[in-house]
Amino acid sequence: MKIKQLSIFLENRPGRLGALCGTIAEAGINLTTLSLADSGEFGLLRLITPEPAKAVAAIEAAGYAVVVTEVVALQVPDRPGGLVSILSVLEPHGIGIEYMYAFAMRSGGNAVMVFRFSDMERAIPILQNAGFNALKALELLG
Repeated sequence: MKIKQLSIFLENRPGRLGALCGTIAEAGINLTTLSLADSGEFGLLRLITPEPAKAVAAIEAAGYAVVVTEVVALQVPDRPGGLVSILSVLEPHGIGIEYMYAFAMRSGGNAVMVFRFSDMERAIPILQNAGFNALKALELLG
């Protein structure tokens, strides 16, 4: 299952992240997970929320640039080599990982990771056929 993820571009200076998070909080929007990456003068905040449309409206109204992309949240075996088990299934099919980040919740002995694959349409059924569980957005909430 694909999940909507918001990517927000922020100036890399003190107070910008706090201001954005304040905007989101004032709109009454809860965050499920997020990742922040630095790229010089700007940062890229990726987040998942149960209310992506409401979040986009609030973020844009506050003057931030936001892009919606689709990602996959997978249960990954919480053991040495758990991530390798996913990578080894995708490699023969020529599917790469554009980026990924971990989600703190654990479910049934599994960690949860969020992935953006080079070919989302092919990756999902390949992983599901290999026994990996793609989570729905609501399942991320616990």
